[in-house]
Amino acid sequence: MATIFKNRVFGAAIVKAINSNYNADFTGQPRTLPDGTVYATDKAFKYTIRNYIKDVFPAEKIFYFKTLNEHLNPISLDENYTRLFGEYPDSKQIKNIVTKNLLDCIDVRLFGATFAGKTNVSIHGPVQINHGVNIWWENNIFTEQITSPFSNKSNDQEAEKGMTTLGRQSKLQEGHYLHHFSINPKNLEELVEIADNDVKTLSVEDVNILKEAMRRGATYYDSASKAGTENELLIWVQLKENSKLVLPNFTQLVKMKKEKTDNKVILDCGLLKEELNKHQQEIECVEVYQNKASIILDNLPENVKISDL
Repeated sequence: MATIFKNRVFGAAIVKAINSNYNADFTGQPRTLPDGTVYATDKAFKYTIRNYIKDVFPAEKIFYFKTLNEHLNPISLDENYTRLFGEYPDSKQIKNIVTKNLLDCIDVRLFGATFAGKTNVSIHGPVQINHGVNIWWENNIFTEQITSPFSNKSNDQEAEKGMTTLGRQSKLQEGHYLHHFSINPKNLEELVEIADNDVKTLSVEDVNILKEAMRRGATYYDSASKAGTENELLIWVQLKENSKLVLPNFTQLVKMKKEKTDNKVILDCGLLKEELNKHQQEIECVEVYQNKASIILDNLPENVKISDL
């Protein structure tokens, strides 16, 4: 039987984008806040996690991931359920059974679910990820024209087929998106109690898989627009099992300096160090996973374990 994960965690993941578009809006532009600061949704980071788990840990079930039918169209929510678990039960216990089946999927055990299919189920996930905000001091977006090798005319008149199709693509010159996250395993406790401990809950193995995907998922995923998007840093602060400590959002505790050293950005962790020093008795461990080729860490907390991504 899997070991249940019982500790609360606070942390941050930084995704670097150089001449890349980590998370575009529906116009193809990098997303921006009203003041012009570039940001990415939590969904973008979760997608890289799901995609990594799907490919690297194929034995794990992923529920919320696009799947195509034989006509190359996305399947529906109910179709995805029956694909993974068979037909819905004809029973008054349908909600209990559907909940149990959904929790057999690692992404639901991590992020929860809002399921509105043949029955309605809401699961509050232990892992909560915030939008990623660019903490680099510039937000330089550029747009370039691109061309297709095909004519922009579909008729048979050769005189009108002289031009190929033109398009545009937009990218961010440099960005360092910081996603704050937290993990609270107690979010699933009520469901486990109702189900008389007959459902899967968050395990140590689940968290180890999550941690690996948070460190590598963005680098692993590659496409034309996301070439240049890579994982840069993961900060993992794990509290002791019975701690009730609540830490501030890490976007307020780490600051990126304007200057670079050896073409590497510098992250000042001084405020994080001060905050963690106040609560040393509540903290079980502090881990940092770093892309040493792109980032330098300054003012790290004491007793931190530093590893490569």
